[in-house]
Amino acid sequence: MADHISKQFDLELETIRTRVLQMGGLVEQQILSAIEAMLSGDISRLDKVMAEDALVNAMEVGIDDDCLHIIARRQPAASDLRIVFTVIKIITDLERIGDEAAKIARMGKTIHQSERYQMPRFREIEKMAEVALAMLRRALDAFARLDTTAALELAEEDQRLDENFASELRQLITFMMEDPRTISMSIDTLFISKAIERIGDHAKNISEYVVYLVKGKDIRHTTLEDKKRETLGR
Repeated sequence: MADHISKQFDLELETIRTRVLQMGGLVEQQILSAIEAMLSGDISRLDKVMAEDALVNAMEVGIDDDCLHIIARRQPAASDLRIVFTVIKIITDLERIGDEAAKIARMGKTIHQSERYQMPRFREIEKMAEVALAMLRRALDAFARLDTTAALELAEEDQRLDENFASELRQLITFMMEDPRTISMSIDTLFISKAIERIGDHAKNISEYVVYLVKGKDIRHTTLEDKKRETLGR
């Protein structure tokens, strides 16, 4: 009987892990669709991205509810409890990434439906989005494979993405100072760039939760050197 209960519990945990990865896949597609539709001006696709945010929200609520039921029924201890807590944290970040994807779609729709003196510099936005999307994919892969090394790599990538955002911000401020007609365009572009930068932050968070899951160490709010010491033991 105890062996049966143990196997059933393992199956429940594995099912939840699978659902987290499915949620992550949906969020990835949201980001990709939002960027591609923004670049092409496909309004119907932008509307679809915004509508799918409700599905992401529903997935978060469903997985969160299952986690709470597991805690109540199984009363997991030690590493099993860390799995449940990690899942709850990850789906929160995934839901927020979905919000950022919906924001990109919303701002993209505003841009294409407005008469603009000048269209945004989409190429810079596209490059930032490629970095953020790659970070998310690697974070989810780290969760699937319990790869703690990815946490360090994503921390470094997040620093570069932050630098890209700062550079974009300086450029937009220059545009607005030189020509007030670019203010509206620059503000919308800034919102999109900030959303992408936040996606990178959430991806980094997910990788840090993997370290917590595997090693039981919380490396949030620490320097990169501290992360290396806690993760690699040096």
